[in-house]
Amino acid sequence: MLGLKSLVRRVLIVSPHFPPVNAPDMQRARIALPYLRQLGWEPVVLAVAPDLVEGAVIDPLLEQTYPSDIRVIRVRGISPKLTRRFGVGSLWWRCAHALRKAGDALLAKEKFDLVFFTTTQFDAFTFGPRWLEKFGVPYVLDYQDPWVNDYYRLTKTRPPGGKLRFGFSQFTARRREPKVVQQAAAILSVSPAYNRDLRQRYPDLNAATLHHLPFGAATGDLELARRHTPARPHINQQDGKTHLVYTGRCGPDMRRSLSALFRAIKLYRDTHPAAAARLHLHFIGTGYAPPPLGENCVTPLAIAAGVGDHVSEICYRIPYFEALHYLANAAALMVVGSDDPAYNASKLFPYLLSRRPLLTVAHNDSPMFQLAHEQSPASTFGFPGDPDATDIETLSKRICDEWFVNRGWASGPTGDVSKLEAHTASGMTQRLAAIFSSAVIA
Repeated sequence: MLGLKSLVRRVLIVSPHFPPVNAPDMQRARIALPYLRQLGWEPVVLAVAPDLVEGAVIDPLLEQTYPSDIRVIRVRGISPKLTRRFGVGSLWWRCAHALRKAGDALLAKEKFDLVFFTTTQFDAFTFGPRWLEKFGVPYVLDYQDPWVNDYYRLTKTRPPGGKLRFGFSQFTARRREPKVVQQAAAILSVSPAYNRDLRQRYPDLNAATLHHLPFGAATGDLELARRHTPARPHINQQDGKTHLVYTGRCGPDMRRSLSALFRAIKLYRDTHPAAAARLHLHFIGTGYAPPPLGENCVTPLAIAAGVGDHVSEICYRIPYFEALHYLANAAALMVVGSDDPAYNASKLFPYLLSRRPLLTVAHNDSPMFQLAHEQSPASTFGFPGDPDATDIETLSKRICDEWFVNRGWASGPTGDVSKLEAHTASGMTQRLAAIFSSAVIA
């Protein structure tokens, strides 16, 4: 621990979504806050006021997970109530000016050593070169997803928000990313593939500025979740069934892993009908829309596979600690991966730390598969990159024979928590602070 106050550096963390808003892209910042001070960094957070985040799911418990005296500056932009009549809901379009103005004022009045952008509101990255030029403050970028994203074009999958909206965002991304990336003091990515893509697009980029830093998980979150009972539970734990749980986003890119899983259930039911009748699979929070909006993307695949009566789906976002409650109390957990090999789900770490039996179906080359396989090889099933119906049928039979027939949900705790230290909030923040220090020195 650094004991001299004069050695403490200050970092401005730009995270437009921030507690009590429940959004995946604020988690890196949130779980790092309890540890940054002891690592020599005093954080200040720049965020958007919660009521300006359209459709936000509010989870007050999130605000109990970081020190209450950390300074959080919440800006106010244009209310979506005013812009929706013109068909505009984008958080960035409504609040970018307020964020930039607040950042300008803060950096002009106070000394900061670094700016850290950790958000999937990627246009916020453009403040980096501006603040570097005006105030001489270096910046670090957090690629939680790719800003320039060729996945939907290459796979001909419908992108989120539709082709027109996504196409425009990619047009602007290709124009803005080069300057932002080339002037960054450091770039960290949740997937090694994102760094490889950046090197391919920008061959002159200094490889020493690129860092692979997966998401972390806070063990304290799970302890709090175990004590938290949802007001209206989505799972009846007293119905005598064995409940398998997945929480988090699902989409078209997970069709192959879901199809393999549901075919495995069908095979199991055909051969072990009495045992299969006691199993129920829950997919909770599969969409980003607030309740009661959302569109089922899991149950149609289950119905098509003939196992619709074994599957329930909650297709809208739920509070973070409610999701963790279901993980902590499930008989077993399921993780289904994307057919994009770069995909590295943040949800995997709380799954592993929950110490429940875990079934993983994911792309062979994904970081998610590799970590799950290290922790529990007997319950991790991979599929290759090239779509092939025969491969899925073979995979389904393996899942049925090796997991369901062997009652994988009763196999005991998954993995070795001692090997996950680097992926805890504490371990992740130590690496994050080291990246901050290297960025300032550079």
